[in-house]
Amino acid sequence: MTEQTPTTSEENQPKRILTGITTTGIPHLGNYVGAIRPAIEAVNDNDEAFFFLADYHGIIKCFDPTQIHASTKAIAATWIACGLDPEKVTFYRQSDIPEIPELAWILNCSCAKGLMNRAHAYKASVDVNAEKGDVDPDHGITMGLFGYPVLMAADILMFNASHVPVGKDQIQHIEMARDIAGTFNFKYKELFTLPTAVVDEDTPLLTGLDGRKMSKSYGNTIPLFGDNPQVDQQKQLRKAIMRIVTNSQAPEEPKDPDSCNIFEIYKAFATPAEIAELRTRYEQGIGWGEAKEILFQKIDGEIAPFRERYNELMANPKELEEILQMGANKARRHSRKLLDKSRRAIGIKPLAKLKK
Repeated sequence: MTEQTPTTSEENQPKRILTGITTTGIPHLGNYVGAIRPAIEAVNDNDEAFFFLADYHGIIKCFDPTQIHASTKAIAATWIACGLDPEKVTFYRQSDIPEIPELAWILNCSCAKGLMNRAHAYKASVDVNAEKGDVDPDHGITMGLFGYPVLMAADILMFNASHVPVGKDQIQHIEMARDIAGTFNFKYKELFTLPTAVVDEDTPLLTGLDGRKMSKSYGNTIPLFGDNPQVDQQKQLRKAIMRIVTNSQAPEEPKDPDSCNIFEIYKAFATPAEIAELRTRYEQGIGWGEAKEILFQKIDGEIAPFRERYNELMANPKELEEILQMGANKARRHSRKLLDKSRRAIGIKPLAKLKK
């Protein structure tokens, strides 16, 4: 696990972890391995931890209200079912904290546009338009996409998170949050902690069914709890795994495990001894059907204990809502105070103290 080097002032601060998942799809194995499992494992009794459903981020690219709503429900149920304890952490829905978008506007007003011009997502969209040659460079790009890093900075700075677990593709956003915080602290008052990106080098980026990175946008994911409530979830998992693309090698032929999607996913769930054993079987020759069955058994063994709780929560949205509202109340005890300090720092405060 690697972290940005904290400054001297940051070293003595209590550790406060923050992470979120965008509500645009049904949770899949990549989400579980890359975010949910490591985040839950990272929480210990001495740390403060904030976990949130990033529904305002979701509407940047998803314009289907039904999908946003369904995804919010499924992701909340997944976090809880997989072991997140809402009594130990602050678990909330981003949109339940109105102080966050207000802080985002305050930060926008001291954030350099040039910083946003360098954001990877924005540059990638501009590059796509440039390749077409006959459209405006900003065609189809919303202010939501352009200003995404500022909203993410507000998510982090609102709770003065010190450590933010992210994938390598998100490191730039943490660096931008540090830049934005530093600019505000210099211009007005030192209110914000400079966050540290925490990247676990041992956390794999899972490949999907087609060999590319597992992603909703590629349509190559393996849903964690299935995506069809009418079909047994275990059967859905097995069916998805059996669809993993392989080559045409015969069962008895030696195979290269390091170029195989099945083996790559297996490593995220198996022990070192199990990985070594399967590697040997690849080198000796193994049928793809058998390899997929081994993968299914390994994943199912870890996921199966979570299914009952997941299904209970999905059938009882009132319980989920109560959990999220409890988390929102906890979160707003922090956000109200920080926003008030931020407003006062920029000169937005009462003109006089009135008698009650």
